[in-house]
Amino acid sequence: MHIAEGFLPPLHAAAWTVIALPFVALSTHRVNRLMRDQPQTKLLLAASGAFAFVLSALKLPSVTGSCSHATGTGLGAILFGPSVVALLGTIVLTFQALLLAHGGLTTLGANVFSMAVAGPWVAYGVLRAARWLSAPLAASVFLAALSGDLATYLTSAGQLALAFPDPASGWAGSFLKFAGVFAPTQLPLAVVEGVLTVAVVKFLREYSGDELQSLNFPSDASGAEARS
Repeated sequence: MHIAEGFLPPLHAAAWTVIALPFVALSTHRVNRLMRDQPQTKLLLAASGAFAFVLSALKLPSVTGSCSHATGTGLGAILFGPSVVALLGTIVLTFQALLLAHGGLTTLGANVFSMAVAGPWVAYGVLRAARWLSAPLAASVFLAALSGDLATYLTSAGQLALAFPDPASGWAGSFLKFAGVFAPTQLPLAVVEGVLTVAVVKFLREYSGDELQSLNFPSDASGAEARS
């Protein structure tokens, strides 16, 4: 799912960099303010970045010689909101490109947008919607992490389809082909990421309850009970 170095045409790579930059700038401001106003959350922020780094670095071979992986960025969106995750994801993706040859610098903008912008915003939206619909906290976290993973995967497929449209069926046909390449491995990986994220949130609620409370993290009460 990380688009490899040099794989995108130069104009596409530049365009995705321009699109991702405002999100990263906003995220940098948000993280700086968070560290100034709530310094006790530094360890949680570091844990969210480490979770994303480890999960997204574990590649599972897919069909046609490609690979799939979880993203881990849903956890940060669930704990801090999506605006914080763009900076975390950029740091993670930069280190992976430089140290692991996973992704690339020319494709960094595209990978940041899919994994650190689109995925986290979808995860956060699903979390809020699930809580509003009175889903239990564990189910809300699971659905949020799963949806963020799938949103990243579909965004990457869309980016590749825009760069390499099918000669006969255009963008839509190319999108279906790229999405189909990753689907056999990405769908179960999304479920695994959802389960792991629930386990991590449960652990953090047990051992970092004060820090989570300072972030107004939701309780086990259903969304309806929390609103009452």
